[in-house]
Amino acid sequence: MERKNNSFFDDLEKKTNVKHQDLFKLAQSVNQTDLSNEKNVRQLIHQVAQMANVSVSKQKEDELVKAITSNQIPMDFGTLAKMFQKSK
Repeated sequence: MERKNNSFFDDLEKKTNVKHQDLFKLAQSVNQTDLSNEKNVRQLIHQVAQMANVSVSKQKEDELVKAITSNQIPMDFGTLAKMFQKSK
């Protein structure tokens, strides 16, 4: 089972260019962040964009902030990935 998890994280690292240790740190910070606060959400978006080395347009950032602060974020990884891919 551990190899399966490692494979998942290896694949994720290859696709995102983000180390899994950084993803764990990010997940911990998200758990401690008030996602109804626009300032917090914008900081989180900037952090994720920097980690993934992608730029997020002001328009896409605004869309993400609105979706997150209004609790309308999709809960499946595929939809979230598509949202970020559109921002490139």
